Amino acid sequence: MTPTLSPLPTSSFKRAAAGALLLCVFGQAALAAEEKPLWEAGVGVATVSFPAYRGSDQRHNFLLPSPYFVYRGEFLKADRDGVRAELFDSDLAELTFSVALSPPASSDDIRVRAGMPDLKANFELGPQLNLTLWRSENRARQLKLLLPMRAAFTLEKNSRSLGWVVHPKLNLDIGDLSGLADWNVGMQLGPLFGDRKQHQYFYGVDAAYATASRPAYAAGGGFAGMQYIVGVSKRYPKHWVGAFLRYDNLSGARFADSPLVRTKNYVAAGVAVSWILGESAERVVVDE
Repeated sequence: MTPTLSPLPTSSFKRAAAGALLLCVFGQAALAAEEKPLWEAGVGVATVSFPAYRGSDQRHNFLLPSPYFVYRGEFLKADRDGVRAELFDSDLAELTFSVALSPPASSDDIRVRAGMPDLKANFELGPQLNLTLWRSENRARQLKLLLPMRAAFTLEKNSRSLGWVVHPKLNLDIGDLSGLADWNVGMQLGPLFGDRKQHQYFYGVDAAYATASRPAYAAGGGFAGMQYIVGVSKRYPKHWVGAFLRYDNLSGARFADSPLVRTKNYVAAGVAVSWILGESAERVVVDE
């Protein structure tokens, strides 16, 4: 259960679409090796609820389309771990190169950012090392340490750097819970870290945009809070259902005293159902 979950702010329909994509890769626990289609594709619907950004006191609720896509290539993969290139793989360690996207956020939609520049759409890319700490004999249960490090950039004609993001986390997948036939459960927890440039972009207030209620603020790099996620899913012959619940705590974050941080505790949640419309005739052996 390793979604490409970005801690960046999101807004409008595009923000909700990012949440729906998250649902489509959640909670698929590891199972014993078996043959599966090289690719699967489908469509569905999702309902999601989350803050405008980490630390925002404004919530957004959406009902929107929910795509479903899985690709199990030897090098390129798109599955519960997001879209990635697999650079190295062994029984206990896996090195991948992954990419994450975050949509733009308009300051017109966020009261505390009124009058400030909009947040640009951005992307992150970088290596991720996955270490298997424990797994059951049938591979239905696995505990992994995930170590992603990504460089962030704005997604525009003249792209600029937004610094670095690091999110080490423990990831537990369970696919054989008694009483929950064929349901997969995933749990994830870990701290987030960002450098000064990353935090300043999202939580800094330049003097030109300071007001009586929003003083100038310079954010420092370092700890960016904790994140806890629980996801569940079930794959039927022709459709898939899933849900997630995420809790974030910003206590102790280097930017926790920013005037743009309105709450240090919040939850995000969503439910989705997708119908599988097609799959490849070609089969590949996978451990999922």
